[in-house]
Amino acid sequence: MTSRETIYAALFSLVSAVPGLTSASRRVRHWNEVPAAEQPALIMEQVGETAQYQSWTMPPRWVLHVDLALYVNVGGDQQASPQALLNPFIDAVAAALAPPPGQEMQTLGGLVNACRLAGKIEIVGGGDWGPQAVALIPVEILVF
Repeated sequence: MTSRETIYAALFSLVSAVPGLTSASRRVRHWNEVPAAEQPALIMEQVGETAQYQSWTMPPRWVLHVDLALYVNVGGDQQASPQALLNPFIDAVAAALAPPPGQEMQTLGGLVNACRLAGKIEIVGGGDWGPQAVALIPVEILVF
């Protein structure tokens, strides 16, 4: 297996290049700790790894689990919808994780077997959150 750090760095490089982001970090910070001037922001967090075995004699296949958090803040604009600002960034992250043209899977440049969105994207914001909205995007990386 390629080193974990090489894999995580490649994923971060891919998703942090999403156009329009003001900041990106692998250091997890709560949205309240990210000033509005640093948003839209992307935070990447490693959340776990799963070893999958095909047999006792074979090495494991690894599934690396990552959460990508997108933070947006519309500031003092009482008419602006935080979700309307958030949606294009979700689309851009999904597009970044799509397979490159002519390929079946996103492989982070051949480092992994597959990297993809994995499950429900949690979205909160507006209402009691005021000008803030957050999306939590689960990603899984398959490595043989």
